Amino acid sequence: MNRLDLVTLVVPDYDEALAFYVGVLGFVTCEDTPLGGGKRWVVVEPPDGGCGLLLARAANAAQRARVGDQTGGRVGFFLRTRDFTAEHARLTAAGVHFEEEPREEPYGTVAVFADPFGNRWDLIERGAP
Repeated sequence: MNRLDLVTLVVPDYDEALAFYVGVLGFVTCEDTPLGGGKRWVVVEPPDGGCGLLLARAANAAQRARVGDQTGGRVGFFLRTRDFTAEHARLTAAGVHFEEEPREEPYGTVAVFADPFGNRWDLIERGAP
């Protein structure tokens, strides 16, 4: 094994998820394959590559209950940027809700935002090692 390829993200609706992850965040749709019965294999990833997200539509009550809370309220996803200021401004203008003002940490500049489903994300520009 040499890389983490995909992480499943349970969502309420494929197209709603694509609208956010592709339309707002700027991810690229790598695959969107019908599997029958309304199921699809939907994979998105950041434009510069990295670990992709398998967008999996919640199929039952237990899965629907986990949408937006797959990590128990913790930040579960981390988006790295080379230009925090520009990316923060772009996302804010696109309607992304940041839960806090940007802050400086020993590891870089960071701010937490939530996707439309309630999952918490860090937007981060890593500092020099």
